[in-house]
Amino acid sequence: MSYVVDFKNVSTVGIESSPVAEALAGLRAHEARYFMNKYKHEFTVVPASESQQTLDYVNRILKEERDIEFASQPLETSCFEVENIKWSYVFYEDGLEVNVMYTVDDPKKRAVGFKLSEGMEVPKELEAKFKFARQKSKLAGTIRGSFFVIKG
Repeated sequence: MSYVVDFKNVSTVGIESSPVAEALAGLRAHEARYFMNKYKHEFTVVPASESQQTLDYVNRILKEERDIEFASQPLETSCFEVENIKWSYVFYEDGLEVNVMYTVDDPKKRAVGFKLSEGMEVPKELEAKFKFARQKSKLAGTIRGSFFVIKG
């Protein structure tokens, strides 16, 4: 069952099992606010158990591009297209968010982003490979993020 993320009243619906559920809910709301403000698009998530196609897509890109496979349990996903950009999100139980931005008509603007919820450790799959920048968010506290450009 899909859930439209409310960035005004942050809720942990669907991600309650995360040890950093409040921070992950803030991170998810942060993304919802971004898409509403920039594209007037409602950010909707579905349980990972109902979105195998999105999980397979994100996992394939991670594996092929950087040989990354996460041990953490995926809780929710989101997949949509706005202004010729295909966006895919996976929210993991440990507080990690992975997003794939795939510009349909510009191969130079394709990337995978990682965002860490406040209070979580850097996943072992990323700790030696990426440096994380900090960003302040009213909804999510301090977000640590990194990315890589998709080459393949």
